[in-house]
Amino acid sequence: MTSAIFITVRTSSSRLPTKALLPLYKDTPLIQHIINRAKISKNADRVILCTTRDSADDVLCEIASKSGIDFYRGPTNDKLERWNQAANNFKVKYFATFDGDDPLCCPDLIDASLKQIQRDEVDFIESAKIATGAYTYTISSAALSKVCEIKESDETEMMWTYFKDTGLFKLAELEGVPDKLKNKPVRLTLDYPEDLDFFREIFQRMPMRHEVSLESVIDLLMADDNLRNINFSRQEDFLSNQARNTHLKIKGGEIEAK
Repeated sequence: MTSAIFITVRTSSSRLPTKALLPLYKDTPLIQHIINRAKISKNADRVILCTTRDSADDVLCEIASKSGIDFYRGPTNDKLERWNQAANNFKVKYFATFDGDDPLCCPDLIDASLKQIQRDEVDFIESAKIATGAYTYTISSAALSKVCEIKESDETEMMWTYFKDTGLFKLAELEGVPDKLKNKPVRLTLDYPEDLDFFREIFQRMPMRHEVSLESVIDLLMADDNLRNINFSRQEDFLSNQARNTHLKIKGGEIEAK
């Protein structure tokens, strides 16, 4: 049985071009920080960078190799098929997603989710109550394979609805999330210039860099309204973008996110 963390990243970005390569602190680009943070995990058997075959993403694969992790190159737009191919290639049974624009995604939550999904044999774990960017999803490769069989679109950026709204899969909420991390007015994902300013300020104040705990960052943000508000005004834009393209086609019909 193999579990993994899939770092999902590509250099193309409409809102903040080449953000994966932008320096987050000192000479450390965002993607290097993400890799270093993912490697903290104790329950993942391997960390795999999942990117595209586009030549612009060659640099991401070079960084992955130098960092001692695997990489897989798949379709540009079809994130689900990219994951599916990576899972098959590396014989992964369960994986947690670590988006390449979430510098504070929590390794402890990822580890808890990998333990939970194997123990309970569910297909899809999420945590709806924590801040955007603190944790994403943990998925069984069997469920992913089924989704790739039934979907009729290659545009799968907003992929969760295939798992959550088809009625085909066993879903679960991530257990054991500390109350401190729930329902906080913070934005922890990097999509806009304001987000880059926000994270650079955090890492200037938090010298542990990739090892910084999410709880300590939340403490900092709750104590400093000015820091918290650098980028929170962008959350509405982010949620609006996430809500688009959630009317998706599957074989035999359509589904729409609830």
